[in-house]
Amino acid sequence: MFTAAAVQLNSTSDEQANWEQARALIERAAAHGARFVATPEYTNYLGPHDEKVRRAEPLDGPTCRRFGDLARGLGLYLLLGSFNERSDEERRCFNTSVLFGPRGEILATYRKIHLFDVDVTAGRFAESTTCKPGDAPVVVATELGVLGLSICYDLRFPELYRQLTHAGATILTVPSAFTFYTGAAHWEPLLRARAIENQAYVVAPNQSGKSPHGFPDYGNSMIVDPWGVIVARASEGEQVILAELDPERVARVRREMPCQLHAVLAR
Repeated sequence: MFTAAAVQLNSTSDEQANWEQARALIERAAAHGARFVATPEYTNYLGPHDEKVRRAEPLDGPTCRRFGDLARGLGLYLLLGSFNERSDEERRCFNTSVLFGPRGEILATYRKIHLFDVDVTAGRFAESTTCKPGDAPVVVATELGVLGLSICYDLRFPELYRQLTHAGATILTVPSAFTFYTGAAHWEPLLRARAIENQAYVVAPNQSGKSPHGFPDYGNSMIVDPWGVIVARASEGEQVILAELDPERVARVRREMPCQLHAVLAR
């Protein structure tokens, strides 16, 4: 059993302010005993899309160096929910999640597969204009459990999470910038469904408050257990939520209700 934390932010286009806010909350989580801490989508920069691409960095750039150094200094597993990673295209970057180990090393990277191209009542958003999609699910084994990585809009595609679970994931991460309009209706039921379907913990740090895109973000970061129970939930604003994650809880739920063994169509 170990303590996990989800950090809720209100990131802006001020990268230095975003870093200072994230660092303070990660340090707070570590002070409460967290061994795994996750931050939201676009932790380092949330602002105009063209500028996001212009500021995109490689994996060995200043953002990843900062978060790697912080993970090493605190001796914990740290998920940089996502940052704008430079791609091979001039007009598009990757939306990339990075897991750092307690020695500050990069253990895994995941590039968001499903891009948020929607036209809803609250407005239109075309993430694919400035982001290039990833093409591969990612799982990574750690001493805390096997993590399956995803980002925000991925949450609406259960087949991705079934792949992660079949690859061994016991903890699913969903760093997000879920809008208030969609979040108020869908955030909780989707997170609980992914936990229940896959009998895994879900750690979902979200952005909160006014967004430079004109879409207020929903907040309500959550940690959900493998039975679908919300074991930690934020409200609004910058904060940290913590919960105890028990690998035996996952094993017990899967043993008592062996859904994966019964999934005939998945085989």
